[in-house]
Amino acid sequence: MKYASRLARSLPISLSGFPRLGCFTFPASWVLCYPGSSPLQPAAAWPCPSGVGTAWGWGEISFLSSHPQRGARGSRQRGKTRPGGVPSISRPAVSPPLQMSWHPQYRSSKFRHVYGKAASKDKCYDCVPITHSVHDNHFCAVNPHFVAVVTECAGGGAFLVIPIHQTGKLDPHYPRICGHKGNVLDIKWNPFNDFVIASCSEDATVKIWDIPKHLLTRNITNPKKELLGHARRVGLIEWHPTAENILFSSGYDYKIMIWNIDTREAVISNPVKILDAHKDVILSMSFNTDGSLLATACRDRKIRVIEPRSGTVLQEASNKSHRVNKVLFLGNMKKLLSTGTSRWNNRQIALWDQNDLSVPLVEEDLDGSSGLLFPFYDSDTNMLYVVGKGDGNIRYYEISPEKPYLNYLTEYHSHLPQKGIGMMPKRGLEVSACEIFRFYKLIPTKSLIEPVSMIVPRRSETYQEDIYPLTTGAQPALTAQEWLNGINKGPLLVSLRPGSGNVDSLPQYLEPEPRLKTTDHYQGRGEAMAPAETQKKSEIQDSGKQLEVRERLPKKDQTHLSNGFDVFECPPPKTENELLHMFYRQQEEIRRLREVVNQRDVQIKQMELELRNLHMVIGMY
Repeated sequence: MKYASRLARSLPISLSGFPRLGCFTFPASWVLCYPGSSPLQPAAAWPCPSGVGTAWGWGEISFLSSHPQRGARGSRQRGKTRPGGVPSISRPAVSPPLQMSWHPQYRSSKFRHVYGKAASKDKCYDCVPITHSVHDNHFCAVNPHFVAVVTECAGGGAFLVIPIHQTGKLDPHYPRICGHKGNVLDIKWNPFNDFVIASCSEDATVKIWDIPKHLLTRNITNPKKELLGHARRVGLIEWHPTAENILFSSGYDYKIMIWNIDTREAVISNPVKILDAHKDVILSMSFNTDGSLLATACRDRKIRVIEPRSGTVLQEASNKSHRVNKVLFLGNMKKLLSTGTSRWNNRQIALWDQNDLSVPLVEEDLDGSSGLLFPFYDSDTNMLYVVGKGDGNIRYYEISPEKPYLNYLTEYHSHLPQKGIGMMPKRGLEVSACEIFRFYKLIPTKSLIEPVSMIVPRRSETYQEDIYPLTTGAQPALTAQEWLNGINKGPLLVSLRPGSGNVDSLPQYLEPEPRLKTTDHYQGRGEAMAPAETQKKSEIQDSGKQLEVRERLPKKDQTHLSNGFDVFECPPPKTENELLHMFYRQQEEIRRLREVVNQRDVQIKQMELELRNLHMVIGMY
C-alpha cells in the first residue's frame, strides 16, 4: 500500500471523460487502486492502513484517497469502516442530467445548396494577354454577346472584345480596340445597347466605342465619341441604370462628371454636372435601383450618399474601425454594403443603413489576406457574392431585411487566383440549367478567362419560376433629358422565360378594344372590312421593307443570316448538352406558340358569334 499512496500523490487523474462514470471530477490525489482485477468489475472491500485513505467505489472502478477526510466530490466525509478495519463501499451522489441550453436555428432557403461550377477547358478563353496593371478594378465586362477584357500592350492602352461563343485559344493577332494613349483602367458595356462600350484611361479621357456585329477584321482606333474634361487620369466609369446615354466618370482630380452622350458632337468637352464633394481619390461608385442616389467610397475612409443631379451630400460615414475600399447599394433593401480592412488589417465587410451611416449594422472579418474584395449583389435572389482579388475563392451570402441581415451560405474554392472578374447580366444566363449567376475570372498566370456558374441544384430541367423573378431588361426607362429634368423611374423588367417579352416595372393593363358601333354597320359591309384591309396593306409594306433591307445588306453580312437569325450570335450546338438545351428551348417555344394559336382561335370564334348576333339584329330591323 505504500506504493499505492505514492502513486496517489504523483498521478492526477480526472474521471470526467468516462461516460460510464458520469460527469464527476475528483481531486488530483485520487488514483486507481484495484490491483489484480478488471476496472469494470464491481469494487470490493480492500483493507487499508490508517492514514492512507478511504476506499471508494461506484460499482465499476474503486480508487484510494490520500486525504481521508475528503470524499469523491470534495466534501468533508469520513469513511465508515466495518469491524476488522475494512472500509465500506460508498457511492457518490448521482447528479441530475444536464440540459442543453443551445438550440440550433436553421433557416429555410432555396439557395442554401447553391454551388459554383467552373467551365470545362473548351468553354474557356485561352491565350488571352491579360493586363499587368495594379489598378483595383474588374478589368472585364460581359454582356450576352461579348466578353471585353483589358489587355497588355505597348505604346498605349487597348482592350479585346471577344464574341461570347468564340471559346478556345485566341489568335495572337486578334484585332483590338486601341485608341487610348495611356493604359486602360476601366471598361463598361452600355446596359441598353450590347454593341456600345465605354472605356477610360490614364490619358484623362473617356471614349465611347461602337462594336460591329460581325467578326473584327482589323483594329479599331477611332471612337464614336470622346469625352474631355478631367485634368488627371480617369479611374472609374458607370452607366446610369435606368436613363439612356447618361455616363458617370470619376478621376484622380477628385471630381465626378456626368455626361450626356445623346448629342451629335463627336468630342464632348462640357459635362452636364460636376460633383466636387470629395477630398481624395474616389475608389468606388454605385447607384440605387432607380438611379436617384449615388454612393461613393473615397480614400479618405468615408462613404457618401449623394443626390447626383443637385450634388447634395445626404449621408456621410466615417468609421475608424473600417477602412472602406468598395461600396454597393443592395437593391431595394435600403442598405449599403462596403468592403475594406479592419483596424488590424483583416479583410472585412460591413452593412450600413442607407438613412443612417453613423454606425454599421454588421461588421464581419473574413481573413488576413491583403487582396481587395469585390462585392456583387443579385437583387432578384437577394444574394451577395464577395470575390477576393489575388485568391480563387468566391463567398456568397443571403441578405435579409431583418436581423441578422447577413447569412453566410458557402464558398467556392479554386486554386487559380483571379486578378479581375466580370459578371454576366441575368438575361444572358442559362435558364434551363438553373444558373442564377455567372462570373468570368481573369487568371493571368494561365492567360485564361474561366467562366464560373452559380447553380441551384434542381432535378427538373423546365423553367423554374421561383428562382427567376422579373429582372432588369435591356430597355431604358427614361431618356437622358427626362432624367436631367428630375424624373425618377425604376428599371423596365423582363421575364427570363423563353419567348417572353419586356414587362414594365409597374403592371400595365391592356385596354379593351373599342367595340364596333351599330351605326357603322348601316354604312355597308365594305366600310366594316376597312380595318382588316389596312392591316393587310401594312403587313405587305413591312415585308417589302424587310426585303429592301436584306437587299441593301453587303454580301459579308448576308453570309451570317440564315432564316432571319444571325448564325454568328447563335452558333449551332457543339456538344450533346448544348443540343439538349436547344431541344428543350424549342419545345418550350412550340408550347408557347400553341397557347397563342389556341387563344387566337378562341378570339376568332368570339368575333364570329358577335358578327352573327349583329346580322340577326340588322335583319330584325
